[in-house]
Amino acid sequence: MTGDKEISFNQEHDIWFEQVMDNYGEALTKLAFNYLKDWNLAEDVIQDVFIICYKHYDKLEEIHSLKAWLYRVTINKSKDILKHSNRKRMIFNSSILEFKQGKERSPETQMIHNNERLFLSASVLSLPIKYREVIILYYYDGLSIAEMSHILKLNENTLKTRLKRARAKLRVLMEGGEANGKGIKTAKRNNG
Repeated sequence: MTGDKEISFNQEHDIWFEQVMDNYGEALTKLAFNYLKDWNLAEDVIQDVFIICYKHYDKLEEIHSLKAWLYRVTINKSKDILKHSNRKRMIFNSSILEFKQGKERSPETQMIHNNERLFLSASVLSLPIKYREVIILYYYDGLSIAEMSHILKLNENTLKTRLKRARAKLRVLMEGGEANGKGIKTAKRNNG
């Protein structure tokens, strides 16, 4: 009889874990990508995050919000890689958004939209990390200031200030054309 309970527990655990991966996998990968600017590294980070998540199944009752916890682990893992990476990398196709097409657009309109999207993505990715993360979490992931405060462990007023400054910096980039419209950037990482 104990064997049946163990099988049931394992099946329940596996089903729960598959649901977590389905529900959060894409969003967490995009979040990691926004820090690392490298899709392969982002996928590696998410594998690590899901391994940690799998190992913490028996401690679920201690986790106040699974979503916030997953975001925090992803951000920490991404920042760890940034701290320990001192190499230059070329970043191609840094588009961070995937828009769903509603209406049919003319080819010209679609091309303009794609160029604007790539320019916005490149501009956001060129922001310093502390501004990039608030833009990503607020606008792309749709988190509230309170949720961001919990995830980033920062005061809400600090986040509001960062968001305001990030918008201003993004506006300057967009109006001044300082971002590379081709989506190619060289990122230099330093230790510490």
